Amino acid sequence: MFTGIIKDVGKVTGVTKRNGGLWLRVHYSNSGEFSALSIDESVSLNGACQTVVAVGEGWFEVDTVEETLSKTTLGTLRNGSQVNLERAVRPMDRLGGHFVLGHVDCAAVVHEIRELGSSRELWIAYPDAFTPFIVSAGSITIDGISLTVAKLDALLFAVAIIPYTFAHTTLHSLQAGSRVNLEFDILGKYVARQLGARSSSTVSESRIDEAWLQENGF
Repeated sequence: MFTGIIKDVGKVTGVTKRNGGLWLRVHYSNSGEFSALSIDESVSLNGACQTVVAVGEGWFEVDTVEETLSKTTLGTLRNGSQVNLERAVRPMDRLGGHFVLGHVDCAAVVHEIRELGSSRELWIAYPDAFTPFIVSAGSITIDGISLTVAKLDALLFAVAIIPYTFAHTTLHSLQAGSRVNLEFDILGKYVARQLGARSSSTVSESRIDEAWLQENGF
């Protein structure tokens, strides 16, 4: 589990195709945050939870499988690509963002970036299937960053980006047409699932008509 508070921007220094997946090597600069990183740990890589399979001085490697590549933008990474990094949260850590699982729901497209004085407004176009999971003022994760939905339109939403977040994440490299990873709030997904199940159950239980009564001897 993660919080969506990015601790470092790493750089991809190795991309190797392997059995339909990718073996990625990532160098990090925040040695304090990533000290004692070990094999089998979970690391968020642009919002996707990955398992560390090798470590060295200032770098680690992950094995990205086909399922991850099909749902995320990790397959577009190249040598020199920058990535947002966060280590798994510990029970004693402050939860500065929100509950982030690192299970990317989909890749989406940057629609527009608006300059608003000292801040920026990032507009994202998202697939219609995920409409039930996004609400105004709700939490959302973009490339591993915990953000708040500021505005919501038909298949578009906007988040406000403060200067610090813009400068200390990969957001500064985005432009219209860039693809990003989205993870919708897990609490919202569970609520939507339960409401959907309840609605289906209600519909099923209320199908009492004349034909049903005759079939059951009334």
